[in-house]
Amino acid sequence: MFRLLLALSLFSTSIYAQSIERVISLSPSATEIAYAAGLGDKLVAVSEYSDYPQFAQKLEKVANHQSINIERVLTLQPDLVLAWESGNPAKDIAKLRQLGVNVVYSDANTLEGIANKIEELSQFADDPSIGKNNAAHFRQTLTQLKSTYQTQEPVSYFYQLSEKPIITVGQNNWPSEVFSFCGGRNVFADSRAPYPQVGLEQVIIANPEVILTSRHAIENGSMWQPWSEQLQALQKEQVWTLNSDWINRPTQRTLLAIKQVCELFETVRQKR
Repeated sequence: MFRLLLALSLFSTSIYAQSIERVISLSPSATEIAYAAGLGDKLVAVSEYSDYPQFAQKLEKVANHQSINIERVLTLQPDLVLAWESGNPAKDIAKLRQLGVNVVYSDANTLEGIANKIEELSQFADDPSIGKNNAAHFRQTLTQLKSTYQTQEPVSYFYQLSEKPIITVGQNNWPSEVFSFCGGRNVFADSRAPYPQVGLEQVIIANPEVILTSRHAIENGSMWQPWSEQLQALQKEQVWTLNSDWINRPTQRTLLAIKQVCELFETVRQKR
């Protein structure tokens, strides 16, 4: 029995014991998480839109949200590929694994999950303390933000991801936790779809106090103006654009998104 337990223990830690020298990231958030975990110096290629930190912009691009350049990934001979389970094509990921590529998902779908993922991936770094320290700092800052903002009255909001069609986010799907952290109440929280498509009339009927968008979500920035008499968010000038990289990528910079959203919601409360 002892030998069996020892064998299982060695097997479960073997993935962390192997030498990791070449890493490829397949999403912008995975790239940020990799740097936070201390793997930045091992990255040899990343996905499109991997623009943070600045060093990542100089790396070769081998993937986007639609496809992965499998041939190029194989040519680069990575020891580890950080994939995006909810975004990278499942067929391409399965192909990479079939060809013997070591693929690990880097998705963090909750605030606590961000710190956990940084900590987990730090085990592949030459200096794991980098990731562990970053994870600890994330948790500490989150606690500080919670004590500052989480005792506030709720603010009803609508978060718009796109204009044509109008798509929003359902409750318990990223980044809804950021808004709820700040006391936000999603007017489409009851939607069964994770990212529901909604109609113009539905938004008007819901009449949120705040309409939040991200960069490129609204083409000209004035699509809601014709309904200024029906929407209190327009009447109170509470239609705001968020930093899309902060709010849509679950990474260390989510802390900046929380601060941005919480401060906007506090502005609403002060106006009441």
